[in-house]
Amino acid sequence: MGLTTPAKTATLGADVVRAQLAGKRADVAGTAFRIALLAALFFSLLILAVLVHDVVTQGWSVLGTRFSDFLGGTLRSLPDEAGIHQGLRGTFWIGAIVVVVAFPLGVAAALYLEEYAPDTRFVRLIDVNIRNLAGVPSIVYGILGFAIFVKSLGGLTGGRSVIAAGVTLAILVLPIVIITSAEAIRAVPSGIKEAGFGVGATGWEVIRYHVLPYAAPGILTGTVLSLARALGEAAPLILIGAVQNRLGSDPGIFDLGALQDRFTAMPMVITTWAGMPQEGFRSNTAAAIVVLLALVLMANATAILLRNRYEKKRR
Repeated sequence: MGLTTPAKTATLGADVVRAQLAGKRADVAGTAFRIALLAALFFSLLILAVLVHDVVTQGWSVLGTRFSDFLGGTLRSLPDEAGIHQGLRGTFWIGAIVVVVAFPLGVAAALYLEEYAPDTRFVRLIDVNIRNLAGVPSIVYGILGFAIFVKSLGGLTGGRSVIAAGVTLAILVLPIVIITSAEAIRAVPSGIKEAGFGVGATGWEVIRYHVLPYAAPGILTGTVLSLARALGEAAPLILIGAVQNRLGSDPGIFDLGALQDRFTAMPMVITTWAGMPQEGFRSNTAAAIVVLLALVLMANATAILLRNRYEKKRR
């Protein structure tokens, strides 16, 4: 009679249980569902590849011939002279305001709801309302921003300005940041928190040195998705008062004094050029879409690098 080790016995037992659960039958439904999922993924990637190829092909006549002039030029009525510098400046500062306002507030709110708030009916009501706000159409936030940051607080924001647009879009993505951050914090294993408390750490030390580093990859993923949405929104900018035609001033991209002046942004530039009758503006529109897509991909790449760094520290 051969000798058996505990590991070998456990493996044989697992094989027996697995065979009994499967009933020695082919999982036809599971295989069909897996194939359907792969087909859906392939079809989605195919549509995305076709769209990107079409946009790049249509805008290559601009990107390949006058790329620097296109990036540094201003809004003009002639397609061969028009550029996106003013739109890039507005998008850059709107994104910066969203990062400064929405991300700290969103992560702080998520920490309070998950780590400090008691499990009461009022707290659950707040959580439900936050999830409902994430699905509100962006035009509603545009109306809110126009009423508060353009009319009521126009003396502070400058009225129809970059500040008003940035704060409005920060409020738009704030529910998304709270939800994704809360989910990432909720996914932290309870054993990590208990180990921190077991060695005498305070509540803040557990959050600072254990919870936040462990949840950082998920928080970064959600916040970058919300930033990508903010950079692509046009409806709130229309209500805030973004310029749709020519913009008189052309300050430098790091000119802080122009944050309270009239502005435009890449979504507005793309929307305006798409409605122009001249044939040349079609190529300009496609080129502007490629530039905006590159900006979003750069933001995603930065978040991926930070996420990988935190994941290495977590391991």
